Amino acid sequence: MRPASHLWRHSPEVGPSSDKPLPNAFNMTYMEAHDDELRRFEASGATPLPATDDLGYIENNGARIWYGSYGSGAPVILLHGGLGHSRNWGYQVPALIAHGYRAIVIDSRGHGRSTRDQQPYSYELMASDVLAVMNALHLDRPALVGWSDGACTALIFAAEHPARVAGVFFFACNMDPSGTKPFESTPTVDRCFARHTEDYRQLSATPEQFKHFVEDVGVMQRTQPNYSTSDLARIRVPVRIVQGENDEFIKPEHAQYLAQTIPGASLILLKDGSHFAPLQRPEQFNTTMLEFVDEMLPATASKNG
Repeated sequence: MRPASHLWRHSPEVGPSSDKPLPNAFNMTYMEAHDDELRRFEASGATPLPATDDLGYIENNGARIWYGSYGSGAPVILLHGGLGHSRNWGYQVPALIAHGYRAIVIDSRGHGRSTRDQQPYSYELMASDVLAVMNALHLDRPALVGWSDGACTALIFAAEHPARVAGVFFFACNMDPSGTKPFESTPTVDRCFARHTEDYRQLSATPEQFKHFVEDVGVMQRTQPNYSTSDLARIRVPVRIVQGENDEFIKPEHAQYLAQTIPGASLILLKDGSHFAPLQRPEQFNTTMLEFVDEMLPATASKNG
């Protein structure tokens, strides 16, 4: 899901175990979803999100931001990666519902069903969209689960609004440009990009502008975020840094640096995991995610124990 600008040029084809096992139906979904090469994802995307009547748009700062809410209980907000959209969380939302949480997904501005204006992309701007959705839904101290660009947005939101966040699950992103690897195109990356291309065509209000969308997101990814060591040291919310051992885009030493620099942060490496672990190995990813959410939202976790 990053870096977007390189994906456009190079893609011509367009941990620990949980003591709360998921229901058999979800286990079957995970077994069927094992998709290391993303062939299933390229063909049909992640599993569809559950049905809900609690969805809509929130107006904020020149954009209409789409959200969907699923289940009931303590809130968990999931923020997807660059060029993607909320359906990419299709394997995570049912797991959260099964554990008694309310899962809220948001299409980042200009992504999926959300619109944008002419403002350049920035993680701070997307963090303001998260705040607008939280205020509209009257959400109190949710756990934030961010993937790639969504992880940057989540951590920047937490840095700016620490009293509004229970904790941040930071998966597969960098907090300054030095944290990214040189881009290498692979068949798996190309398949993900092909899926994003088709989804943008189907969902966006501006389906003909995909190339410009990729270029604009790429500018943000190459230059942002730019958090210094002192910026990271001022973060005052619980943070779990999660990194796939085989992440295609993020340097492993950068994940270690974040865990060592953010006060109280911890690091988990997903064995054999990549940047696309939520799609490729959802059972492994969800176990790690749920352990963190249970720690951050213990009242709900105790009800499910």
